[in-house]
Amino acid sequence: QVRLVESGGGLVQPGGSLRLSCATSGGITSTNSKSWYRQAPGKERELVARIGSSGEINYADSVKGRFTISREDAKRMVYLQMNSLQPEDTAVYYCNVRDMFNNYWGQGTQVTVSS
Repeated sequence: QVRLVESGGGLVQPGGSLRLSCATSGGITSTNSKSWYRQAPGKERELVARIGSSGEINYADSVKGRFTISREDAKRMVYLQMNSLQPEDTAVYYCNVRDMFNNYWGQGTQVTVSS
């Protein structure tokens, strides 16, 4: 079964960096779309970055130039490098994988950007 486990969240000061990791298992391949979403208190879950099924990469406007999504297929890992973090980036970040039939979600990892 598909399983996604996020890690790497924590508390960071504005301007700092974090790298989130998503360990995937359960038959996920390079052709599966892989994404990072986030949800802040009182807000809807939003797409942050996505690697599409053909390898295309898209970012939310709010993170362009600051965040980088990447993958290591051999390790079945998906990463989100977050630089120049701002308080507005504070949220629970979720790994997401899509296949033909389903959306799969990790448990989320908290990112807090604060002084």
